[in-house]
Amino acid sequence: MLMVLVQFTVVLLRYIFGYNSIFMQESIFYMHALLFILGAGFTLYQDGHVRVDIFYQSASEKYKACVDLFGVFALLLPFCIMLIVVTIPYVAQSWAVLEGSKETSGIPAVYLLKSSIFAFCGFLILQGIAIVASSILTLMGRSVHER
Repeated sequence: MLMVLVQFTVVLLRYIFGYNSIFMQESIFYMHALLFILGAGFTLYQDGHVRVDIFYQSASEKYKACVDLFGVFALLLPFCIMLIVVTIPYVAQSWAVLEGSKETSGIPAVYLLKSSIFAFCGFLILQGIAIVASSILTLMGRSVHER
């Protein structure tokens, strides 16, 4: 909602009052990036990512658990680990110079935005661990909601 309000304000200021704020425009970019980066783990939790497997939807719970285990160990975890390893020098260099916007009046915190890549990976890894636990329980014949 905040992103919508800031975007509305930017348009209002630019086209009605002739005022342009690079800081506000960049803040929309930051909010948009953070929405996707920090929301990826929650989307995985909600099972909101696109599935290519047309057989998954009508499959048994045990088949789904096997597919989920394969997906976490063969795709999700290796991707997240690789992304962390590749991103460390990228983010470290940004922190070393406290990288800011290329625009004079932009947001002087690009290094913080780049650091959110680690949160993205962390949230996905945590959700991957939860999927593994849930899948193991399903394969053992126990419901995830049993206690």
